[in-house]
Amino acid sequence: MTNPQQWNAVDEYFSQALVPSDDVLDATLRHSAEAGLPSINVTPAQGKFLHLLAKIKGARRILEIGTLAGYSTIWLGRALPADGQLISLEADAGYAEIARKNIAAAGLANVVSVVVGPAVRTLQKLIAEAAEPFDLVFIDADKQNNPDYLKLALQLSRPGTVIVGDNVVRNGRIADPHNDDPDVTGIREFLALAAATPHLTTTAIQTVGSKGWDGFSLSVVS
Repeated sequence: MTNPQQWNAVDEYFSQALVPSDDVLDATLRHSAEAGLPSINVTPAQGKFLHLLAKIKGARRILEIGTLAGYSTIWLGRALPADGQLISLEADAGYAEIARKNIAAAGLANVVSVVVGPAVRTLQKLIAEAAEPFDLVFIDADKQNNPDYLKLALQLSRPGTVIVGDNVVRNGRIADPHNDDPDVTGIREFLALAAATPHLTTTAIQTVGSKGWDGFSLSVVS
């Protein structure tokens, strides 16, 4: 039987073998901890996974919902071409300020912008402004609003857009029909909406590691 200690050991093994230490990313995590931000960022291996997804897609425009200290933002931003753009949405102005400093230290201030405010409102504004569609969308914010994030993100997508949803397993609670935690029900509604959307093909994968038992969804717009 495996256990969380083994999950952590395997995560550490993969990180050491495949994700070399990076001063900028290490500093981003350090600044986040020093500022008292919650330790809910993606792991190094997950960050590189997002980076590779963006590379595989050839993404020129990326939308991130949930910035925190900018750790995943930097991973995604580094996958962009010189003329690319990443827009990251963050509800907390304090988190956004820390993220902007980390993003600038990563040399990405010219391609990454952090927009402060409720993400639903910002997404509606982007739609009203007829923003150019995004090639990749990473949804990693408050889970109870995930259905709204998906509905709005679809209006900012085009055929071929990749949409990634983080934290969809919730330590297995997603499969408990008696669990009515708002984050869990939000994920259930999000997945149900994805499955019911004709021009969206979706799957979900469980993961274990230093962030516990969780997973992500992956969708492609057709």
